[in-house]
Amino acid sequence: MTAILAIDTSTPACSVALIVDGAVLEDFRMAPRQHNDLILPMVDQILAQAELSLAQLDALAFGRGPGSFTGLRISAGIVQGLAYGADLPVVPVSTLAAMALEGYQLHGGDYWLAALDARMGEIYAGGYHIQVDDEQQWHLQECWAERVIKPEVLPVFDLPYQGVGSGWCYADDIQARLPQPANLILTDIAPRAACIAELAARDFAQGKSVAASQAIPVYLRDEITWEKQPPRIGKR
Repeated sequence: MTAILAIDTSTPACSVALIVDGAVLEDFRMAPRQHNDLILPMVDQILAQAELSLAQLDALAFGRGPGSFTGLRISAGIVQGLAYGADLPVVPVSTLAAMALEGYQLHGGDYWLAALDARMGEIYAGGYHIQVDDEQQWHLQECWAERVIKPEVLPVFDLPYQGVGSGWCYADDIQARLPQPANLILTDIAPRAACIAELAARDFAQGKSVAASQAIPVYLRDEITWEKQPPRIGKR
């Protein structure tokens, strides 16, 4: 059995998911400014539902960004504390990749440009290619590296991207950089712990995990730094 608990607080949404041998349980809530109050009770509830303890997990995962600076600090701090307390490795997962996977799971499509509104006239954006193999297993690959950028100065793309995420509030500017208009734009999709858990399970199987001390956010804006937090959460 491989069991991974994932959390995400990178946007106004707050979610926790548990993946056990491919089966996923998730608690997803739109809860602006309530992440600190909700996230640990949500962790306890989903573990209780699965009748598992932290000690029985193989790893933890979190949406490492980009996203809200405060939200990313919350999830990274929580995951660090839980990982220290239970002596578990951590799998950091791109929130943009998680949105691309959700878009694919909902509507199909090979290419997804995931974007979050970064405020100040900028977006966090990344391009992804999702393929299905002969065994009907999906594989996600980054084909345009994530970055923070003004939508009007995006490069001219040669791939037929579909759109996902709040950053597509700048749809006119983004569409102007595509070889053809996106036939699907999902602006109401936020990163979900369920998709983070699925991506983390793939990465963990390939040995892509880090120690608790390396569970740090990715902000994409250079002026933001992260100080590692000491353990503050005991065993659960």
